[in-house]
Amino acid sequence: MKRAKEVTRVQELVYELKVEQAMTGDVVAVTPQTLMVEFREILRVNRISGTPVLENGELVGIVSIEDLIKALASSELEATVGEKMTTEVKTLYADEPLIQAVGKFARYGFGRFPAVDRQGKLVGILTQGDIVKGLLKRLEIDYHEEEIHRYRASHIFEDIVADEAALLFRYNVIGQDFTRAGEASSKLKRTLSRLGINPRIIRQVAIISYEAEMNIVIFTDGGELVAEVRPERIKIEAIDGGPGIPDIEKAMHPGFSTAPEWVREMGFGAGMGLLNIQACSDEMKLESTVGVETHLEAIVYVEGGKGDAERDSQ
Repeated sequence: MKRAKEVTRVQELVYELKVEQAMTGDVVAVTPQTLMVEFREILRVNRISGTPVLENGELVGIVSIEDLIKALASSELEATVGEKMTTEVKTLYADEPLIQAVGKFARYGFGRFPAVDRQGKLVGILTQGDIVKGLLKRLEIDYHEEEIHRYRASHIFEDIVADEAALLFRYNVIGQDFTRAGEASSKLKRTLSRLGINPRIIRQVAIISYEAEMNIVIFTDGGELVAEVRPERIKIEAIDGGPGIPDIEKAMHPGFSTAPEWVREMGFGAGMGLLNIQACSDEMKLESTVGVETHLEAIVYVEGGKGDAERDSQ
């Protein structure tokens, strides 16, 4: 049985949290007409390293401390922000998972991203520091909630008298609906938490179910996510009636993706979904018939799985 490293709570949270839960909503902005000497003072007073540039309420660029340094070096502090700003702005959607933001920071190397709503209106700004603070805040909240709330269902399998017992949870996933993407996996995660499943196991299942759900959303018209919970293991199935995968071996290569560019611009379809599922699964099986359906099955063992193997090797 293939084993890999344990998923940490922080890794789980970047899938669970949305950009809007970590971003700074009270955004300091400038206009293209703002002078660089004025911009320097704005950075100093607000203790920030960059701002969006708005004209008539529309996002037209972003200007950073790096632009200010270049202006200082060339004695151009009387130049306008419009002359020095970056106009090809990459943005994040406020309602997209934080994992997409993490991927964009790694991909572009930027210090900040403006966050917009689905209509394109600026609603916040996200820095790497905001991500760290958001994660730490959520970890603190989770700790206190766990101490206060203990769900009686944690003993459910102990209370059932049967030769064999299993719980089945089924979630519908709507294709191309990015505003609700991630809902099914979030519901499953909450359910497992209330059942008292080991947090280590929940982390693995959360990433598997999220990546499987996103594949359904991105590439198909819809499908379902099914979780079968037994005392010894959890099985996750993702089934859809989509176009199918012509070459499964190629689909398993890092970075390979058939997602259209507009989907990539939204922060999805980076080509790591199946690999993330494989990394978090003790067993994984993927079957696909072109033009018919794709059926993914992933199993996480409650005891003796990869999380235990990683822990024992340390």
